[in-house]
Amino acid sequence: MSTLKDSARPRPARLLKSAHDMVFRHVHNSNLIYNTAWEDPRLDRQLMRLDRDSRVVMITSAGCNALDYLLDDPAEIHAVDMNHRQNALLELKQALICQGDFDTLFEMFGMGSHPKHEAVYRKVRAALPEPAQKFWDRRIGFFNPASLKKSFYYHGTSGIAAWVMGTALFKARPNIRHFATCLLDARTVDEQREAYALFEREVWGPFSHWLLRQPALMTLLGVPRPQIKLIQDSYPGGLTGYVKDKLRHVMTELPIADNYFWRVYMTGSYTLGCCPNYLKQQNLATLQSRSSRLKTYTTTVANFLREHPGRYTHFVLLDHQDWLAAHDTTALREEWELILANSAPGAKVLMRSASHDIDFVPQAVRERLHFFPERTEALHMLDRVGTYGSLHFAEVLG
Repeated sequence: MSTLKDSARPRPARLLKSAHDMVFRHVHNSNLIYNTAWEDPRLDRQLMRLDRDSRVVMITSAGCNALDYLLDDPAEIHAVDMNHRQNALLELKQALICQGDFDTLFEMFGMGSHPKHEAVYRKVRAALPEPAQKFWDRRIGFFNPASLKKSFYYHGTSGIAAWVMGTALFKARPNIRHFATCLLDARTVDEQREAYALFEREVWGPFSHWLLRQPALMTLLGVPRPQIKLIQDSYPGGLTGYVKDKLRHVMTELPIADNYFWRVYMTGSYTLGCCPNYLKQQNLATLQSRSSRLKTYTTTVANFLREHPGRYTHFVLLDHQDWLAAHDTTALREEWELILANSAPGAKVLMRSASHDIDFVPQAVRERLHFFPERTEALHMLDRVGTYGSLHFAEVLG
């Protein structure tokens, strides 16, 4: 039993955790974190089955998946994020889509750079909200092909982490780059397995194990301490074992040909055949015609629902409830109360977690939801990203 005196003098471990959390919040409140969505929308759309009556509330992230969902013809999508930079990214994508020039759109967000990026930006700047203008006025150089990193996808904190890891590993073990190319060019899963065996042997050495244990790297990748702890406490082999096993599954069990998630961080760009759906030419006209249905809001999910009450049919919560469950259970309960109060009959909720179960959802809330583990467990094995511990899909009970 702790005493007042004990609580007044936090232990070193507690201080370290508090410092890590403080750095994480500072990084996330001051930077673009995600330059591409890190959730597989192919699974999402199979589960949600959006249609013309769908009214979606989702976390923006990089906006790729919000645009992907538009292809299913929902009535409206409300993209909500506390970080205005994430919304600014989606708004720039929308502006380029509405401009209707596929070559420019693909060069900017497919190749990750454009030799005339400043001129491209000037053409669409007026279409952006003021916060997005202020952000891109300072950061449009992310798309400069003459910069040190040469690609937008090596900017933002997750991009910096990918660039640092790639640069360090390629310098330490030059053959890694060649094996990565062999892996991405594999024509069959059997070829992938052969290439990955070579790639894995080169990647996992003392340096990469050390790098993966660094809290700063996890912060840049957008992984908060509670998620790291969930993995460390529940997965055999801890964080390193988790990453190894997840990466091996994705690279040796699922076709690499359309895995644009890993391609972009391994190469800094997409290809015409391996890219998010918003970067496919056949989808441009559809996205143009529906872009006005997608709106952004810089706030929390709870505040959005307070300020815009309604009967929403779908909620896409990503994995942010892992953090709320560890740090702010009051906010977690409040968010669920507002979700349930603003749900249309039979509304659907999609979540991901570093954990393997749904303990992060309060028991009283679970009693109001019907989960479909038989569907999500099978789909989770087909996830092209492969970094989450679990996928959860529920329907709100009457």
